[in-house]
Amino acid sequence: QVQLVESGGGSVQAGGSLRLSCGASGRTFSSYAMGWFRQAPGKEREFVAGIWRNTFYADSVKGRFTISRDNAKQTVYLQMNSLKPEDTAVYYCAGRSSVLITTAPRDYDYWGQGTQVTVSS
Repeated sequence: QVQLVESGGGSVQAGGSLRLSCGASGRTFSSYAMGWFRQAPGKEREFVAGIWRNTFYADSVKGRFTISRDNAKQTVYLQMNSLKPEDTAVYYCAGRSSVLITTAPRDYDYWGQGTQVTVSS
């Protein structure tokens, strides 16, 4: 069983930056593909970025967001720069028992509780 706990959300003005962190329990963290998803009110949960040894980004965040991981600390990060009001959402960390990054929420086995990110114009 893997437990995920996000932190680092908050409120920021457009153009600002935030860094989200996701701490994981479990002995096989390094063999899990990890992802960040987000869900805005009234919208479906959408893929933002994923990482194992490689990374993959949604087009909407490419060039602005950077996902990284520290396997020794069992933590995955999401550095968000040049934030826009449309980035406002609850951000979720997710893990899957595979090394393949996928973009579908249903492919992920473990989820954090979510952290709110609000970007004002």
